[in-house]
Amino acid sequence: MGSVLLTVAAASLVLGALVVPSEVAQLVPEAFLRVPGEALVGAGVLLVLRGRARSIVALVGGALIGVLLIVRVADLGFRAVLARGFDPVLDLPLLGNAADFLTESYGRTAAIGAMVGAAVLAVAVPTVTALALRRLAGVLGRHRRIGGRTLAAVTAMWAVCAVTGATLAPPVPFASRSAATLAYSVGRQIPVSLHDEQEFARVSANDAFRDTPSDQLLTALAGKNVVIAYVESYGRSAVEDPQYAPQVGATLDAGTSTLADAGFGSRSGWLTSPIAGGGSWLAHATLLSGLWIDNQQRYRSLTTSDRLTLSKVFQKTGRQTVGVMPGTTEPWPESRFYGVDDYYDAHGLGYRGPGFGWSPMPDQYALAQYQRLTQGMAGPIGGDITLTSSHTPWIAVPTLRPWDEIGDGSTYASDVEGLDSPETIWEDPDRVRTNYRDSIEYSLNSLVSWVHDYGDDNLVLVVLGDHQPSPMITHDSPNRDVPVSIVTRDRQVLDRVSQAWEWQQGLRPGPDAPVWRMDAFRDRFLDAFK
Repeated sequence: MGSVLLTVAAASLVLGALVVPSEVAQLVPEAFLRVPGEALVGAGVLLVLRGRARSIVALVGGALIGVLLIVRVADLGFRAVLARGFDPVLDLPLLGNAADFLTESYGRTAAIGAMVGAAVLAVAVPTVTALALRRLAGVLGRHRRIGGRTLAAVTAMWAVCAVTGATLAPPVPFASRSAATLAYSVGRQIPVSLHDEQEFARVSANDAFRDTPSDQLLTALAGKNVVIAYVESYGRSAVEDPQYAPQVGATLDAGTSTLADAGFGSRSGWLTSPIAGGGSWLAHATLLSGLWIDNQQRYRSLTTSDRLTLSKVFQKTGRQTVGVMPGTTEPWPESRFYGVDDYYDAHGLGYRGPGFGWSPMPDQYALAQYQRLTQGMAGPIGGDITLTSSHTPWIAVPTLRPWDEIGDGSTYASDVEGLDSPETIWEDPDRVRTNYRDSIEYSLNSLVSWVHDYGDDNLVLVVLGDHQPSPMITHDSPNRDVPVSIVTRDRQVLDRVSQAWEWQQGLRPGPDAPVWRMDAFRDRFLDAFK
């Protein structure tokens, strides 16, 4: 009896691994009650082979099934979080970033446990599937006649179902080819990914502004303090999805009115980000460099090059460049590449309050520190501010405070008192979505308040989202657009934006506002204000 149960378990494991659906929404029990065509082909091969050859092929084939299962799980995870499939060549470097996210969100112990568990599974899964298939091969070898007849009958049934499109869990077909499709897709993607470095080198060799003299750059912004502010996960869905649009839209409209009362105008459009769900540094690199940076390999190639970035342009035009990066907790050697004279990370901003999930400090505190650090600097400033309060996992939203009450941040302790655990909060998707919406409103209100209270005639603010949030927040929207706005009191700057770019008035871009790829921004910005 034990031997029979072990064989059934082995068959269930192998068959289950072969029929895992390609979409998270299709992960229902009925989707696993399918017949994989790959199993039928494999069974036919094992029936033909004998002895040691059959055992070796079974072990190798089983290990490959295990590897495909790992790739499938990774692919499902990437689709759920980053709205794209997993690339086994270009995405491996992201493991380090995943570890950092787990550490910041759930603690070092949880992060270590998760990474160790992943490493164990990466070895254990192919091993177990290899042993399982070898056991099944042995059973086939001992019952060749029955196995052959059964295989013929099931193959005929599979063919009929494949032709008729029969399904138990629409749209997943009963006659499965999931594993073969995945293997084919990965096989096609690997050469493309391996060639990506050469393709990027070819594209990046063209830099239209590399040799432009400094006295021909940003002449229309002479003497201006140009600040670029990124609002984490501020995507098109925040402005247009019915679950967020009424509140976020009202916040943007109120912000437009508040700024107008202080003499500021604003113009807005859309940028298409190279990423979604995460990987903010890739979006930042895309905007500043004018190159499409959608993977870590391109990022490494870019940051070891001499590409002209917007921050370098700020330097060349006599600006002191300052970066405020509250989400950075480790050394940032890329500062020299970007052209940042002084940057302040989570350790350098003097925060003494509680963390807010992954975000180590509230946006309003980061803006207050930027104001303190740059006050009194001689000459114009080129600022780069990353606002992190709207970063996943959206478990706590700070309260907007009067600027003179922020201090060292310790007053924010009251904002997290009695807060439920992240696990409890994430049990309710609507609660997470509400927190996401509230965090976007908080970030936008913090920026508007900062401009209203501290902005002057020399300020030119570029504020944009870095990427869309995860598919769970966007309701699986495939759109990758993010809002972008320019805010200033200088009417000539606003006129250039309106005329050259046709951006719309206010902080809220409409559905028909212009859409550019994010890598187009650098050159269009430099062209408009040359």
